[in-house]
Amino acid sequence: MEIINLQENKKIYFSSDNHLGLAGKVKSKKREKIFIKWLDSIKNDAQVIFLLGDLFDFWFEFKKVVPKGYTRLFGKLAELTDSGIKIYFFVGNHDAWMRNYFKKELGIDIFFEPKKFKINSKKFFIGHGDGLGPGDYGYKFLKLIFRNSFFKFLFSCIHPDISIRVGEYLSRKNSVISGKEIKFESNEKELLFNYCKKILKTDHFNYFVFGHRHLPLKINLGNNSQYYNCGDWFNHYSYLDFTESELSLKYFNPEI
Repeated sequence: MEIINLQENKKIYFSSDNHLGLAGKVKSKKREKIFIKWLDSIKNDAQVIFLLGDLFDFWFEFKKVVPKGYTRLFGKLAELTDSGIKIYFFVGNHDAWMRNYFKKELGIDIFFEPKKFKINSKKFFIGHGDGLGPGDYGYKFLKLIFRNSFFKFLFSCIHPDISIRVGEYLSRKNSVISGKEIKFESNEKELLFNYCKKILKTDHFNYFVFGHRHLPLKINLGNNSQYYNCGDWFNHYSYLDFTESELSLKYFNPEI
């Protein structure tokens, strides 16, 4: 379990699901600029920033090639890490094919699985959230294939001009990204809620923090434990911040 001691007057921020690259270059660049405005707005009091996956709608790193674009975002992230702000990135299902570009060029630590943290006196369980909880076996099977090293090698053998276009097309076919089919029905039908309850049977955490669902959520789990979901930067422009001992769900005004 990694320990973070929050400094006086500092905060820890959580964000997920930007899906940059989706909905055309113009709209994607507009959302990228909005996200950069948010990063600018928090840089003076941010000690740590958690990016919880699906920053891009599609991402694949070759040994010597990464997808073009996102220059403004990369510059801002490098500026933040150069200033001493720690950034953690938990890969999502749309950007799971990362290698070491973020670590080497931007100074950002990358995680492929959920991770435990202790921040001040609070215990956190943090991850993107895909493939967790009961059921969803079809996706879990695909996840095993996509994260298989041999499959990634085969994909990397295709010329980037072709493979990236194919990857972008397949990502766009994911209808849930539009937000139109995403809804919250009940705690019992929420896979991540059930996953949190299962974890609590053997270990206690004050906060479970995930992305993936595109819904800003705060759900009490009982016994001084809560499940939060960051929402997204596609429909909600939502995020979380932690100050001393309290986690809060907040929204950024994209018109600022």
